[in-house]
Amino acid sequence: MRWKQARRSENLVDLRRGGGGGRSRGRGPRGGMGLVGIAIVVLLALVLGRDPMELLGLLDSVQGPATGTPQGAPPADDETADFIARIQGETEDVWTPIFAAQGLQYEQPHLVLFSGQVRSACGSASAAVGPFYCPADRRIYLDTSFFKAMEQRLGGGGDFAYAYVIAHEVGHHVQTLLGV
Repeated sequence: MRWKQARRSENLVDLRRGGGGGRSRGRGPRGGMGLVGIAIVVLLALVLGRDPMELLGLLDSVQGPATGTPQGAPPADDETADFIARIQGETEDVWTPIFAAQGLQYEQPHLVLFSGQVRSACGSASAAVGPFYCPADRRIYLDTSFFKAMEQRLGGGGDFAYAYVIAHEVGHHVQTLLGV
């Protein structure tokens, strides 16, 4: 792959530095709700016949978007972030004209880099979840340690595999935009 020649996306949000994507100090596991609050939401969900995770996600979306302060573009020497920004740029360059040919406008998703855990409009997630797309805020979330885990635990990796992961999450964004 010749990814170093690709255009860098401007839609990369890096929460890994200064504050990260973790929860605030002194607050419970769901951004201040605590275990009792979670138990109440789960009971309420069961009574209403709803998915508890759906209700917890709604509460997180009311509390606000991803935690952490975006630190702007990653430093120039961050090759992983540079790779991700360029692959994201490639997806934008592919999907924009495809949507335009159909008389639609492609809304470019933001890709959020986090470390350890993050809170999105879809709820809180740890790195163990792996990369994910949140349709509620139309953002892709990626803990870059996932790439190391791919190599160590799954025996796979490399530029093509990593680009595939990013493109897969962008595919979920395209599904959301098209209502699929």
